[in-house]
Amino acid sequence: MSKIFTPTNQIRLTNVAIVRLKKGGKRYEIACYRNKVLSWRNKLEKDIDEVLQTHTVFTNVSKGQVAKKEDLVKIFGTDNQTEICKEILEKGELQVSDKERHSQIDSLFKDIATTVADKCVNPETKRPYPVSIIEKAMKDTHFSVNVNRSAKQQALDVIQMIKKEIPLERAQMRVRITLGGKDAKKVIEKAVKLATSIEEENWESGTANIICLIDPGSFRNLDDMIRSDTKGHGQFELLNLKEMVEGEQTL
Repeated sequence: MSKIFTPTNQIRLTNVAIVRLKKGGKRYEIACYRNKVLSWRNKLEKDIDEVLQTHTVFTNVSKGQVAKKEDLVKIFGTDNQTEICKEILEKGELQVSDKERHSQIDSLFKDIATTVADKCVNPETKRPYPVSIIEKAMKDTHFSVNVNRSAKQQALDVIQMIKKEIPLERAQMRVRITLGGKDAKKVIEKAVKLATSIEEENWESGTANIICLIDPGSFRNLDDMIRSDTKGHGQFELLNLKEMVEGEQTL
């Protein structure tokens, strides 16, 4: 009996990216749009319709061979095509050519270096490094790009790694904390512990006004603590996103 290619199967011919999962001794594939698989995995894309070309599970996308319903129930415990597609999307391996993979890795490598250069400074000069210096340090530490993780996620790993090669620290945030009331002193003491340095501290009529530098990683904890401990009456203001001297640091 000859295979019947339905319109659904014909979608595979346009801009297709295949995600493959081996489970229960069988191979299952789904047809996705390029550049959307990583967006879905990194929680940037929420709409599954923007990721899947078709809500169909295949045994071979390129040949248009659709998986049998009884096999899906046996292997995945359901015949809900969309839910199975989500599992394959989450756990499967994105199939790309060697040329595409090299291009993807090169692009991600540069994105990671750019992210690190944007977030960090030389602790001695407070100046950012050129992206080229960050890239060289990444190569010197033999950093390996993971195509399944975002540039932002991997930048945090790179920062720790290349500290062995060049002086490096996260650029600081300058914030203002304004608190009043009987619990102000107690809250300020807790807040100061999360700061890296205090630039100004003034008390006037029982109201505390503090300007300090904090690590970006402490911002959310500090914001949550002030909101919670002051029941929303305290003020927490971001003055500068990054505390750094303008101009790049050169080596």
